[in-house]
Amino acid sequence: MAHICRQMTGSTASCAGWIGIIVATATNDWVRTCEHSMATCLRMDELGSRGLWAECVISPTLYHCVTLNQILNLPAHIQTARALMILACLMGLPGMMLLLTSMPCVRLPNDSSAIKKLRARAGSVLFILMAVCGAISTVWFPIGAHHNEGLMSFGFSLYAGWVGSGLCLLGGTMMLCFHSTVPWSPSRDNSFYYSRQRGTATAVDPPANHGKSERV
Repeated sequence: MAHICRQMTGSTASCAGWIGIIVATATNDWVRTCEHSMATCLRMDELGSRGLWAECVISPTLYHCVTLNQILNLPAHIQTARALMILACLMGLPGMMLLLTSMPCVRLPNDSSAIKKLRARAGSVLFILMAVCGAISTVWFPIGAHHNEGLMSFGFSLYAGWVGSGLCLLGGTMMLCFHSTVPWSPSRDNSFYYSRQRGTATAVDPPANHGKSERV
C-alpha cells in the first residue's frame, strides 16, 4: 500500500508540474519592465509586461499587447525560452502516459512487472528533462530581460514556471528512485499453480482367480 501511495504522489506532482509549465508557456506575464527610471514608472503607474509571445503595456486605463511575430529579430533568450518551454510541454504527454500505464491498477495485454518498471523509469526521465528545460528558461529569461531593459519585478507566469519545474523535478525524482530501489518480482502471468488433491479410495474388482481359490 505504501508503494502505491508513493507512486500516486509522484504521478500527481508530475502532472501538476506539467500543468504549471503549460500555464507559464501560454501566458505573457513573465517579467515587469520599465523603460524609464523606477521612480518615473511608479509615479506614472505604467509598466511593461513581457512574455514569450507578446509584450504589453499595463496602466490603470490601458492594457495593450503587441505580438512578437518577428522571430529572427527576437533576442536569444526569448527564442531559447520558447523552444525549451514548447519542448517541455510536448514531453509531458508521453511522460504522463508512461507513468499512468505503469500503475499497478492498469493492465495492458502481454504486460509484466519488468515492462511496467521500464515504462515508469522512462516517464520519470522525461519529467526530469522537462524540469531542466523549464528551469533554464525561467532563469535565463529574466536575466536577458534585465540586460536589455530595466527589470522591475517577476510576473505570475515566471512563478508558475518555477513551481511547475520544481514539481516535475520532485515527481520525476520520486518515481525514478522508487522504481530503482523496489525489488524486482517475477510476473505471475505465465505462472502455473498446482493444487494437492485429496486421495479418495476407489473400489477395485477382485481378480477372477481369487474366487476360484476360495472354492477349492
